[in-house]
Amino acid sequence: MGTKTVDVTKTAEEPEAVEATEPDDELTDEVTDEVTETEADAPETSTDEGTSFVGQGAAAVVSAALGLVSLTGGWIGTVAAARETLVGQLQTSSSASVAQQVKEVYGDAWQTTALWAGLFALIALIAGVVVLARPAFGVPGKPQPVWIKSVAWGGVALGVIGLLMAVLKYTDVLLGLPSTS
Repeated sequence: MGTKTVDVTKTAEEPEAVEATEPDDELTDEVTDEVTETEADAPETSTDEGTSFVGQGAAAVVSAALGLVSLTGGWIGTVAAARETLVGQLQTSSSASVAQQVKEVYGDAWQTTALWAGLFALIALIAGVVVLARPAFGVPGKPQPVWIKSVAWGGVALGVIGLLMAVLKYTDVLLGLPSTS
């Protein structure tokens, strides 16, 4: 694997001045050995292995994102709560007691928000569990990447916490309506 370097600055009239050089054989052997060692150390990867976990990785990220939405609230929960507030205002007469008005206008909206948060938490929990259980039904000898397991466990944890918080909000254990008596 030798390369030749030619001094091309000489003219065609001076052919004796054009000279080819051969590289040092010892240097070539050292470079070849280093390249061989580097290629042996590099893991063999194929596009089939990298793409087989794309769905699981995406599901793990979706699980974590939905778990986070269940804790922070989402657009759907906000819109549903505003709708319940409007319905409560329309259905409550002006002669209703203060307790009845508070329950109809604010209580139902609070429970609707909790219901939507619980739904997001449940979906996050299910998606995370499916991702974690998937290797049991997959190809033996192809372990699931660690980052997918970590993100899926995060989604499961956020889903459990979100579901617990939603149940506590819905049952008025956490931040219940104020007493109007």
